[in-house]
Amino acid sequence: MTSSLFDPLTLGDLSLPHRIAMAPMTRARSIQPGNVPSREMARYYAQRASAATIITEATQISPQGQGYSFTPGIHSDEQVAGWRLVTDAVHAAGGRIVLQLWHVGRMSHAIFHEDGLPVAPSALAPDAKVWIADPATGETGMVDSPVPRALETSEIDGIVKDFAKAATNAMTAGFDGVEIHGANGYLIDQFLRRSSNLRDDRYGGSQENRIRFLVEVAEAVAAAAGPGRTGIRLSPVITQRGMADTEIIPTMLAAARELDRIGLAYIHLAEADWDDAPETPESFRHELRAAFSGRIIVAGKYDKARADNILARGLADVVAFGRPFIANPDLPRRLRENLPLASFDPATLFGGDEQGYSTYPAWGTAA
Repeated sequence: MTSSLFDPLTLGDLSLPHRIAMAPMTRARSIQPGNVPSREMARYYAQRASAATIITEATQISPQGQGYSFTPGIHSDEQVAGWRLVTDAVHAAGGRIVLQLWHVGRMSHAIFHEDGLPVAPSALAPDAKVWIADPATGETGMVDSPVPRALETSEIDGIVKDFAKAATNAMTAGFDGVEIHGANGYLIDQFLRRSSNLRDDRYGGSQENRIRFLVEVAEAVAAAAGPGRTGIRLSPVITQRGMADTEIIPTMLAAARELDRIGLAYIHLAEADWDDAPETPESFRHELRAAFSGRIIVAGKYDKARADNILARGLADVVAFGRPFIANPDLPRRLRENLPLASFDPATLFGGDEQGYSTYPAWGTAA
């Protein structure tokens, strides 16, 4: 089978030289205090500029949106200036880079909130852990998320505006586009699912009401960044973090039809990637193609063979690779030339210095 991984493609307003994107991965390397992107982050992303496009690590749109320590933001002047270092470095290396916009909702911890309470559609704990650095001891680790506070209806418009302002800030910082994080049990995903949304106002109950927040965010972000420079990440089959919902597939398809109306450039499917994870239904892939006329990116334990297969069947346009990009900054070349892939050190995934972050060499280069 001839590979189309290396065929050029338009992604909204972007021209991609091939179809191997870098997926978003939290690495927790921002400067403290202030969650400011660093020069080391600029180096890390520039090393991976041969990706068709880079989708950055999830980046909080506001202080309220933070759920993990050392993750960067896009809501202060210092953060915008820090991200400008990153975009300038990636562009100088010939790459393209999109910022992922993030509000974690209930996937958070008391240390990030003055009243100790994360916010969510409903006051339901996620049965999940987040990674934090204890400000008193400096010790790091995974800790339980507390029961959140249910958002008042009057507060929701403010969060929509935070997403729009973050998109504006991203464009000021020089990004080529933005991706709304609507997946993996974070705030937008929490509104979509009956298991996490028990509201009885205009944002809960019916399918139309449960997708309303997503639609309002997508409209606001597309207005700020341009629909051709706006994508969204969704996770239809992920059930962890208390997100199981037997109606999520039709809900996602209803949302996709609204996203098509808005004119978003792409939908990015975060597929479950653990060993016994549920499979993305083939029927859903075809129904999504019918519901949404933009591009489709897929991510989740893809290798070259699986990527070639889904592209050949016309069920995706771009394949995003995550962990393979960590130890293989020149991943597109390695896949094209069938070069060996290096392994990463899992102990250096979150936090730390440049070791295990920007120290992995390109093929044929000394470490």
